This record gives sequence, structure tokens and C-alpha cells, in this order.
Amino acid sequence: MVFARTGGPGSRGISTFLVEKGTDGLRVGPSDEKMGQRGAHTAEVFFDGVRVPADAMVGTEGTGFRTAMASLAHGRVSIAAVCVGLAQRILDETVAYAKERSQGGRTIGEYQLVQGLIADSQTELYAGRSMVLEAARAYDAGEDTKLGPSCAKYYCSEMVGRVADRAVQVYGGMGYMRGVAVERFYRDVRLFRIYEGTSQIQQLVIARDLLR
Repeated sequence: MVFARTGGPGSRGISTFLVEKGTDGLRVGPSDEKMGQRGAHTAEVFFDGVRVPADAMVGTEGTGFRTAMASLAHGRVSIAAVCVGLAQRILDETVAYAKERSQGGRTIGEYQLVQGLIADSQTELYAGRSMVLEAARAYDAGEDTKLGPSCAKYYCSEMVGRVADRAVQVYGGMGYMRGVAVERFYRDVRLFRIYEGTSQIQQLVIARDLLR
């Protein structure tokens, strides 16, 4: 899917095209070397004199920006749900480790400061899951296709980062070692605050929707 300018300046000059792999002049670069989410391959796409037929246009001319925004809203709900699922996995790993790791003659889960970290993660996870369920319901019903998705994506992407950070803290030095699940999760979750609209973009969307 390619968004290209077919008209004048502004959002109404953008159209959407479906460009098939193997099209003359289309080249995909090597996979990016990312900090995390290495199982999700991304790469630069290069266009050198690429020509596509008129029937490759998706929808009508000039509706590309609207299509992109609609896709983003749906994607933001999806990313928020992914964040909730990953936060649950991270919390499960944290609780299991706190139950089995012993220090000072008892498991670290018996220490109140560790319990506080776990409780904070569970509370934020509960709030995030509730937010995603409501945002998805309202989106599917056509009641809210803008504010809810942005709120859910903003909160949940930030939330999973905090849950991952607490997990590393509970694990201590082990949480900083390669091969330990929470170390990988700590790197993976950082991207959620960037793609499908950064946290700062979500703040703008939310505030402008309320102030319009």
C-alpha cells in the first residue's frame, strides 16, 4: 500500500495505490537492525521510476489521507490490545519469579516493596484492559473512531513500558541479562510509544478533539 501525491498541496492531494511486489523499479532494502521487536522485519522501500496503472488506485483520487487516518484509528486500538496482552505476559513472568527467587531466607515476593511493584503493574494493567475493551466496543459501534483509540493507544503503550521497567527491577541483575524474557520485553515495548502515532501525537489528538 503506497500513499502518493496525485494532486495539489494539502491532504486532498494524496491518493492510495496498491503496488505489487516485483513491479519494475520497486526495491526493498535490507532488514533494519532494531533495538527490539526483531521478529517483525521492517525495511526501506525504494521507488526508481515506478509506474503503476490507474486501476491500482484504491478508492477514489484524493481520498488517501482519509484512508490513512481511518487505518491509524483501527491500528491504535489493535496496538493498545497488544500492549495489554504483553503487559499480562510480563506481569506473569514477574509474579512467577517473585514466588521462586529467594533472598534473605524467604522469597522476594514476601517483601513489601516488591509487592508494591507488582500491585502497581496489576492495577495499571487492569485499567488498560478496561480501556481497550471500551475503546474497541465504541469503535465497532461507530460511536467513537478517534478519541477512544488515541486514549487507549496512549495509555496502554506508556503502561506496558512501566510494567516492563518494574519487571526488570524485580528481577534485579538477572533482568538485565540477555536470554531472560523480561530483558527482551523491556526492549520490545519501547517501540509501542513511537509507531501508529507517538505518545505526543496522541496527546495532540486527544486535546484538540476536546477543545474543538
